[in-house]
Amino acid sequence: MIWKNDRLEMRYKGLKNRFFFPKAFPLMGGHKKPLVLLLALLLLTLALTGCHGSKGRAGFEVPAEFDTAKNYEITFWAKNDTNKTQTEIYKKAIADFEALYPNITVNMKLYTDYGRIYNDVITNISTNTTPNVCITYPDHIATYLTGDNVVVPLDGLFADEKYGLGGSEVRFDGPAQDELIPQFLAECAFGGATYAVPYMRSTEAMYINKTYVEALGYELPEVLTWDFVWDVAEAATAQDADGVFAVNGQKVMIPFIYKSTDNMMIQMLRQLDADYSTDAGEILILNDATKELLLEIAKHARTGAFSTFKISSYPANFLNAGQCIFAVDSTAGATWMGTEAPLLDISPENLVEFETAVRMVPQFDPEHPKMISQGPSVCVFNKADPQEVLASWLFTQYLLTNDVQIAYAETEGYVPVTSKAQSDAAYQEYLHSDAGDALHYPVKLQAAQLLLENTDNTFTTPVFNGSASLRDAAGALIESVTKSVRRKQTVDDAYIEKLYDDTASLYRLNQSSGRSGMTAGGDLGPLPAGSKALIITLVCVWVLLGAFAIAGRMRKR
Repeated sequence: MIWKNDRLEMRYKGLKNRFFFPKAFPLMGGHKKPLVLLLALLLLTLALTGCHGSKGRAGFEVPAEFDTAKNYEITFWAKNDTNKTQTEIYKKAIADFEALYPNITVNMKLYTDYGRIYNDVITNISTNTTPNVCITYPDHIATYLTGDNVVVPLDGLFADEKYGLGGSEVRFDGPAQDELIPQFLAECAFGGATYAVPYMRSTEAMYINKTYVEALGYELPEVLTWDFVWDVAEAATAQDADGVFAVNGQKVMIPFIYKSTDNMMIQMLRQLDADYSTDAGEILILNDATKELLLEIAKHARTGAFSTFKISSYPANFLNAGQCIFAVDSTAGATWMGTEAPLLDISPENLVEFETAVRMVPQFDPEHPKMISQGPSVCVFNKADPQEVLASWLFTQYLLTNDVQIAYAETEGYVPVTSKAQSDAAYQEYLHSDAGDALHYPVKLQAAQLLLENTDNTFTTPVFNGSASLRDAAGALIESVTKSVRRKQTVDDAYIEKLYDDTASLYRLNQSSGRSGMTAGGDLGPLPAGSKALIITLVCVWVLLGAFAIAGRMRKR
């Protein structure tokens, strides 16, 4: 413990001496000792509270001017799937930014998993060693906000005339606030403020072996329905006596594989206008609509018509080997899908020739489609020096420039998050190219167009502390029923009832008002050290007071 000042320490030592060394104070009556002890411990408690409070940050205020005479070193945590092209784009962006701002040095740390970024940020919050700029998800940011002034609200920075979006003192051609796609920016606003800017956006797409669909006697519609997908998937399970599937002449066929089952459940519920959660964090997913969806999914998993990435493996590998007909993955995963995919992950001898089609995910109401909007965002962490925060914000803005946005979007099936970049001539030329090379892979371009054409049909889920746990729970429900039927277990109403209880417990969906209304508590993290010390001190106060009471009674005896 580091005391706030020497005077407080002297007071504590003096009181400690009076209590523990009473011979030094002969005039002190025994009946006053408990009062002295209580006062000493209260001072100790205040000291501990003061130490804990010192860990908080003051709220950020935009400086009137950026101090270009001082050097700043900021850290940037980013996610990269071993894609060297993306790494080079980051490096070029940093170099170009540092050329514009020679007094700012950006140190990049790459992660292969957003979960690892999240865990490291949570760990570093308690030691005030968070990065300056971080690519992450709003669900994760909601948990970061459980600390005091950890993440900078960006609304004031957006509107600042000098250093805001399109500000007069910004040294590059960045977007104005009204050039950020509203649907993408809306996901970054929660709790009464905007805590991030979108970096890239994607949605989910259905990648289809159109050749097999037609071989089974079906015509592929422009908008898939769930009934159509289930019908085709069940038809594709037909086998001969030797276990060879009729549609592909192989002994392996999983007609329908879904990569992210959390998105699957979330989208199905939204398409049905069924409950998932409220903006305030009330958990509503464990309801009858979810039960009916799980029973339907279990029925098709039982026949072998449906499986998931976690159970069977990456859907693109099955699709490209002719062992899958419907593969749902992010539009950002388009470069892995299809016979000519630039990032094939299977050996050439296992590759099967087929025509690849790209459609939006299946719908319950094709006239009113609904599809999830997803993708990484960028947040800025608060620091003791507002100038350092401003330097971080300038770099964050630079990630929204056309050069960075277009270059990164071209690596996969992402789309830029600004209308400025989307309408840029270079991006439009890329989208409508028929070159057919790796950069202009047709499936990737179709996936990007899918999101661009359906931005108004996208939605995002409520963000709150615990929303990440709720998302995990949504996927776990589908994974659980799929695994259970493969193990020949009975999936019925009683099974779902127990599954709901187990899921609520495992993902800490703490019940508040019956199963239909819960609040999530899965992302609070460990209790801060200062809070622990305060609780321990208070316990000690009561223990010692109890000991004094017992000692007083013994003296009377």
